[in-house]
Amino acid sequence: MTRLWGSCLFLLTLVVALVASIDPDKNKVQVIRELKVIDASNYNVKQCLWFAMQEYNKESEDKYIFHVVNIMQVQLQVTDRLEYFIDVEIARSNCKKLSNSNENCVTQENSKLAKKRTCNFIIGALPWNADFTVMKMQCADL
Repeated sequence: MTRLWGSCLFLLTLVVALVASIDPDKNKVQVIRELKVIDASNYNVKQCLWFAMQEYNKESEDKYIFHVVNIMQVQLQVTDRLEYFIDVEIARSNCKKLSNSNENCVTQENSKLAKKRTCNFIIGALPWNADFTVMKMQCADL
């Protein structure tokens, strides 16, 4: 019985020591380089934007695929990863989500189905590992 009590006390002490040793400042992301405007034609920007639009279309309840019609601004911040802040204008295309190919999709204009939105994406990327994460996605109708 004493042995069981000693084991329990040891485990409790170990847990308390581990919790006490966690440094809350270690979990904060350190900004290595502040936001800087970069060229939208950058290859990593294109990858991030492609990924963000895939996620947007997946989450959207719209029957049609949206695509980018205008890249307004791209900024890069370096932390423990590359963080791309991308402001775009997107529009509803003539391709439905269920179709297998969206290569020939064009923007719907001058019809009841025409719809444009502005979106702000924050994409965390480790492009050398092909690792992309949409950290924030905020869109509004125009």
